[in-house]
Amino acid sequence: MNLLDQLIHLLNFIAPAMFMALALPLAARLLGLRSQRARRWLVQVAGNFAVGVAVLVAGLWFFGADGRIASYAALVVACATSQWWLGAAWRGK
Repeated sequence: MNLLDQLIHLLNFIAPAMFMALALPLAARLLGLRSQRARRWLVQVAGNFAVGVAVLVAGLWFFGADGRIASYAALVVACATSQWWLGAAWRGK
């Protein structure tokens, strides 16, 4: 496998984490939760992405394979918890 193939595999591995990281702050805005400044929105995306990648790596280590439904379920729960913490804790609630 050459370098380009490895890069494509890595990007496909982290794609679900990136989707969740972008979707959660956008969904919070669409649901009418307090609007965030751009900097805080980017911090939320970065925090959710870091948590998501960590969960996917833990799932890969635990199951020995990528793409298990349990890993994706843990990704959703961990990113939702991260979004709640980043959104609520930083607003002072």
